[in-house]
Amino acid sequence: MKNFYDLTAAELADYLVSKDIKKFRAQQLYKWIYGQNETDFNNMTDISKTLRAQLPELLSLDLPAMLTEHISKDGTRKYLFDMGEGRSVESVLIPSGDRLTLCVSSEVGCNMACKFCYTAKQKLQRRLKASEIVGQLLGVSSKLPEDMRITNVVFMGMGEPLDNSDEVFRSIEIMHHSWGLNMSRKKITVSTSGIVPEMHKVADSGARLAVSLNGVNDEVRSGIMPINKRWPLTDLLQACRDYCDTTGDRVTLEYVLLKDVTDSIEDARALYELTKDIPCKINIIPFNEHPNSGFQRPSERAIQRFQNALMDAGSHVLRRKTMGRDIYAACGQLTTVAKQQNDFQPATV
Repeated sequence: MKNFYDLTAAELADYLVSKDIKKFRAQQLYKWIYGQNETDFNNMTDISKTLRAQLPELLSLDLPAMLTEHISKDGTRKYLFDMGEGRSVESVLIPSGDRLTLCVSSEVGCNMACKFCYTAKQKLQRRLKASEIVGQLLGVSSKLPEDMRITNVVFMGMGEPLDNSDEVFRSIEIMHHSWGLNMSRKKITVSTSGIVPEMHKVADSGARLAVSLNGVNDEVRSGIMPINKRWPLTDLLQACRDYCDTTGDRVTLEYVLLKDVTDSIEDARALYELTKDIPCKINIIPFNEHPNSGFQRPSERAIQRFQNALMDAGSHVLRRKTMGRDIYAACGQLTTVAKQQNDFQPATV
């Protein structure tokens, strides 16, 4: 038996054909389950009774259970999903004007060991399946009022998406397909710490690319992001150029401001020089403090100086608004290592 939510439309069609079921049934199932949120095969009236009786033996409809929901005073919502065996991941829903962005996780824990990231304290336990990624989108959507719809998905939650690229891009195909969720590929962003050989897959998928840069030279970046020792800045930035050349899109460069590490005026000027030939926008992210991080958030004055220096040099720069800090839902704060026992009960919100 296969989990329906693990299968792209093409994979579902092939699977059904292997069971002597007509290929067009895949379209019907996608439209019922994703399009109409119908999960009872008996209610799928354009499918024969004989096949309806057969489907439960061929397809499961298992999704991760939502355990908790926490709501920030700024409207941000953080969700905990059960991934079995006492493991869980967090997703964050971020309101911004007419956009409602869901930040999804791709792994339980992470292998990248970025020094400033809370998830890095929880070593990789396992990679998520497509059903567990899509399940975050479906689970959160089910909690929203009918007049609210998630408009964007960003792979910026727990885990490194390109460390789990097969399942991440399978989930993107599922989210995008016109028979079901019908989400534009341009509304989906994949963020990476810099697994260079996998970055071309973002362009191939049609999704947008975000890169965690966070340092203006190899010494600084390697000190806070060990992945840089394997794929240094020269390789990473060339992969960014290749993405832009292939897609015609800009890449988003994420840059965390760490007090006395990455926040000087000299750093801002070096960042401009490093990126001036890359079609990009730079998101500066003041560090979101968490326990025992070893880093501090710069002062507001230092943050503004850094942003002004980049703008004066000619960079397209935005300051990422900090959301959800009061519920530890801000950028770099996601972790589930300190779970309370009562978290492992289905959410009733």
